[in-house]
Amino acid sequence: MNNNSTRYAWDYDITQEQFDEMPAGRYEIGHLNRDWAAVRVIEWAKYEDMIRLLGFPALVENWPRWRDRIRSKEQRRSLDWLIEWFNLEMVS
Repeated sequence: MNNNSTRYAWDYDITQEQFDEMPAGRYEIGHLNRDWAAVRVIEWAKYEDMIRLLGFPALVENWPRWRDRIRSKEQRRSLDWLIEWFNLEMVS
């Protein structure tokens, strides 16, 4: 395993720089792509880091695609609420 393991992909042989490019879709290797990185970030990052790495607009736009890959029922419910609230605010 790489000694320079990443915060959210400690179990893969990629650098932090490579991982940081994945949520924006600027780097992928095999199945390690934007969707994979986004799910990792959603599951493991603090809220502030999740928003910084993914961007709120990208989270709202891609949530339907990522949602079923999130293992924690509570995380899914929390983000469902947040995105629903955001969409209601945008309409009002």
